[in-house]
Amino acid sequence: MYIKRDDEGRIDLVSREETTACREYLPADSPELLAFLMEGEVGRSAARFQASDLAFVRVLEDVIELLMDKGVITFTDLPEPAQEKVMERQTLRRRLNGLHLVSGSDDESGVI
Repeated sequence: MYIKRDDEGRIDLVSREETTACREYLPADSPELLAFLMEGEVGRSAARFQASDLAFVRVLEDVIELLMDKGVITFTDLPEPAQEKVMERQTLRRRLNGLHLVSGSDDESGVI
């Protein structure tokens, strides 16, 4: 995401693409960007926590995949609700990778 800052350095405007107004890039999971989108002091704390959760979910996905690849566990060892969540995440990740959203590129334009 591309941002414009106000005179005090706070995010003032957000765009999916670089524009004349929004030139600075921030990752979509940036705590600062999430805080702006959520607004307020509580939002900033919640945004940092949410960004941490997003990163940790990816770590857990990688650990599960590694354990299955090494034969330590099998997919069917996971409880059914966990299997469903793993399959849902894999499907979503394939869709996002296919749309090139995970890498940060996005064909849609406009200011949020």
